[in-house]
Amino acid sequence: MTEADPEARPAGPSGDAGSGPIIAVVGATATGKSGLALDLAERLGAEIVNADAMQLYRGMDIGTAKLPPAERRGIAHHQLDVLDVTQEATVAAYQQAARSDLVSIAARGHRAVLVGGSGLYVRAALDRLDIPPTDPGVRARLEDEAERLGGVELHRRLAESDPEAAAQILPGNVRRVVRALEVIEITGRPFSASMPRREFVSPAVMVGLRVDRAVLDERIDRRVEAMWETGLRQETEGLLERGLRTGVTASRAIGYSQAIAVIDGELDEAQARADTAQATRRYARRQESWFRPDPRIVWLDATDGDHARLLDEALRVIDGLRAS
Repeated sequence: MTEADPEARPAGPSGDAGSGPIIAVVGATATGKSGLALDLAERLGAEIVNADAMQLYRGMDIGTAKLPPAERRGIAHHQLDVLDVTQEATVAAYQQAARSDLVSIAARGHRAVLVGGSGLYVRAALDRLDIPPTDPGVRARLEDEAERLGGVELHRRLAESDPEAAAQILPGNVRRVVRALEVIEITGRPFSASMPRREFVSPAVMVGLRVDRAVLDERIDRRVEAMWETGLRQETEGLLERGLRTGVTASRAIGYSQAIAVIDGELDEAQARADTAQATRRYARRQESWFRPDPRIVWLDATDGDHARLLDEALRVIDGLRAS
């Protein structure tokens, strides 16, 4: 599942490629993760591995804020554009592919920078995480029950069978509740037994970017407006021709689901823009809630957008870990 520019280089004339931990750059959307990852890769002679679930999809570029090839500074990128929109993105498949990339990068003597805001994907790449099997029949039945009975009822059922898992999964996260019940039914074990442990498989350092709430909301609003102005609807129309409606995960992506509603005449574009911004702000809050409890993350304030300062601070974090 790797796709990289064959002409790409592990950029950076200096740096000590291959001689340090994996570097992960995490945080909410619109905090500047991609820019810092590029700066670090350029300085350290590293290759970049994507950990944003929606950027796995070919053609989903504008709505995911995917860096175009011309802006990647010739740095090798992995786990971008590896799925068709009709395919389902799964943590299990991503884990196998991303870890394979990390091993290959190290074998080439290069550093790796993992970057993204999909928390479970980050942990799948870095942490000890055994992913239980799936059963499409069981999942379909549970999804039907969720539709008929509601997510709250399924969450109550989860709380009875696995209180620890229920305490960590919000009732509104119906997809995760269904997955937890599926695992319990298939394996006969609590879902909490398979939840990730905060224990790295290989040495790693995690740098998190944090932005003042008001500033982040403003950035999100500007980004959403730019997406619609630069052709989100047209991009979505092209993806519909490639089967986007049938994609289990791709069709639900923020921005694309709103664009589909516009194309179908269910929303006008002004409302779709507003809904996209609101959904993105909610998603950013969920990302913050996911990453905040992890004590391994060293947080840097990216509110002022000072790229040079952020790079210096991140390098000090990385050097400090190496020296410890």
